[in-house]
Amino acid sequence: MPKRKSAATETKSEFLPGRPISLRTLGDYLDLSPATISLVLNNAPGVRSIPQETRDRVLAAAKKFDYRPSFYARSLRRRQSFSIGVLVPELSDGYSVLVMDGIEEVLLEEGYFYLTASHRRKADLIEEYPRLLMDRSVEGFIAIDTALQHSLPLPVVAVAGHKKIEGVTSITLDHKRAAELALNHLYQLGHRQIAFMRGQPFSSDSEDRWNSFMSVAKKLRLEVHPELTIQLEVNVSSPELGYPVVQRLLAQNRPFTALVSFNDIAAIGAIRAFRDQGLRVPEDVSIFGFDDIQGAAYHNPSLTTIRQPLHSMGTHAARILLQRIQGKKDYPEHIAIVPELIIRESTCPPNPKRMPRKR
Repeated sequence: MPKRKSAATETKSEFLPGRPISLRTLGDYLDLSPATISLVLNNAPGVRSIPQETRDRVLAAAKKFDYRPSFYARSLRRRQSFSIGVLVPELSDGYSVLVMDGIEEVLLEEGYFYLTASHRRKADLIEEYPRLLMDRSVEGFIAIDTALQHSLPLPVVAVAGHKKIEGVTSITLDHKRAAELALNHLYQLGHRQIAFMRGQPFSSDSEDRWNSFMSVAKKLRLEVHPELTIQLEVNVSSPELGYPVVQRLLAQNRPFTALVSFNDIAAIGAIRAFRDQGLRVPEDVSIFGFDDIQGAAYHNPSLTTIRQPLHSMGTHAARILLQRIQGKKDYPEHIAIVPELIIRESTCPPNPKRMPRKR
């Protein structure tokens, strides 16, 4: 028969580095109560009453034995899941990535994590995913560029949410100010014949952004020609978005000196379309982007654009949502974020040789 391990051997084996141990076992090792260890590891409010030397011992032992507090136990104790759901059109989209970066920064600080659902703008998934996430006990939602149609039983913050829905806090860019910055910049450079790119109908920002540009164009007495207005339709997040529509625009052979793109990704595709037709940017045609995604400053030419503080919008969304989860009753229904004009290499005064002939 195999020899039975002694009690001392069994106790010693519980403290082998890399072997999972319980909070009680860690307490025996340190000769401290589990409550004291829990305060230190969870950085709870009462931790300041514990001597620094003791705190250091606890953290060193936890690291040595790779001990991690039980998230499940903490959830049961506080009756919270410490998780939120994030709804996005797609994970690879540059806009969503920057917003989520801000969200993640706040959630890490506050001890929360998030579950992400990419709905590809499909109405059935936008309807179904919140239910699935609630089944996983999320405490609230952040919806990024997502066309919500109704309120949800949990707190919701919508980034680029333009529809007024009860219980939803909307964080949006001040599109009127953005249009003023963009068109005043082109107008002051001397551009009068300007082509416009409209966003896809399913994008949350499309209608508000278009109406803002048209309002500012009217004030500047800039004529907006239907022949110089192109419409994005496809649901892609690559420069392919802007390439074919600009090809069709050029095929009409109607002169213009600048193009206002719906976003930076489409602007990059537009630049390629112009170059394939032998046109230089900005020498022959200026291009104005929107969003200031991470690659905008490093494209050749670098993009003149409207900067949406997407990271800041994400941090705002996360903080407001956590405040609402924690029971704050007085919360804003809408927050307008101020845009910034970023002037780079893709715009310049119009080339006189390519100016439209007077009729």
